[in-house]
Amino acid sequence: MKIAAIKTYVLSADLKTPFAYSQGWYDKRMALVVEVVTDEGLSGFGEVYGPPRPNRAVVEAYAPLLAGEDPFAIERHWQHLYNHLRDHGQRGLAIQALSGIDIALWDLKGRALGQPVHVLMGGPIRDRVRAYATGLYRRDRPDHETYLREEAASHAAAGLSAMKLKIGWGVGEDIRLTRALRDEIGPEVGLMVDANHAYDAVDALRYARAVEDLDIGWFEEPVAPEDYGGYREVKAGTTIPVAGGECSFTRFGFRRLITERLVDIAQPDTCAAGGLSECKKIADMASAFGVRYVPHCWGTGIARAAALQLLAVLPHNPPGLCATEPLIEFDMSEHPIRDAVTTEPIVQEGGWVRVPTGPGLGIEVDRAALERFRA
Repeated sequence: MKIAAIKTYVLSADLKTPFAYSQGWYDKRMALVVEVVTDEGLSGFGEVYGPPRPNRAVVEAYAPLLAGEDPFAIERHWQHLYNHLRDHGQRGLAIQALSGIDIALWDLKGRALGQPVHVLMGGPIRDRVRAYATGLYRRDRPDHETYLREEAASHAAAGLSAMKLKIGWGVGEDIRLTRALRDEIGPEVGLMVDANHAYDAVDALRYARAVEDLDIGWFEEPVAPEDYGGYREVKAGTTIPVAGGECSFTRFGFRRLITERLVDIAQPDTCAAGGLSECKKIADMASAFGVRYVPHCWGTGIARAAALQLLAVLPHNPPGLCATEPLIEFDMSEHPIRDAVTTEPIVQEGGWVRVPTGPGLGIEVDRAALERFRA
């Protein structure tokens, strides 16, 4: 069996209700799906996180390097593609595109062998993962506290035991809204915050110290991803755990964050940081240094399935009878493509998400949806 083709699908869907985070507005959701096809007609699917059209160009640049190759030689292909653009792209588009191909190769291998990816990666340690809700974005309305309270209450009513608030609207406004959300959901529901690197260390610490009494689960991306000194200052200056890594790539990009303990929680995106192959290495490095691993996940059902396959095999860190389990980010914002792209959506029940057990990623891609949402 040989690799015959690599196909790409740029998907797009308009949103009924535009929303924003600290860096910009969204009026549509997009995705880039990658399909690796063999000469025997077997396919595997992956997803690329990031801007779809530029990423598609990089996937297409990689494709000739894989033509006629053994699809099972996943590690060899990862090294070949990485080294092909190493002089020009150790992060960003080059790694995002590589991630989608890597995931598709794992899906293909699992389908060919009739096993889920988590079995091929060592076998499951867990068959379900606790979910936290991502949402609570900015809307084009003046009554921010009102709609955020309503949304937070709906997440709690849906059984989700933790949720993440988007901040970065000014320190005073962020403090006010964080207090309002804690008041709305009460002390038993977990509350995390995500600035999407809207602060410098001065404002990040000003905010963090003002909300430390609210039992914040983590403070995500408090400063710019390049600002290692800022991460160090924030981590040293607050009791709130610090999370980051959504904008970091490969084990090389995470090395400093982890070895210097600049974050308490590492957050690689499986569809951006190097795919399943590389994110397993990042997770192992995090475990060795006592850093928690909670992946960023903001894509379609393909991205969710990939994250769950890896989370299934991660060891408890540290082990124990009451060990802290990893979490899965469960995007609750509007995304018409997310559930439509798979024949059966990945859902949460009572705050937990089952790890798919079918071959490969454990899901079936709906080809009609790929055409319906094609940009």
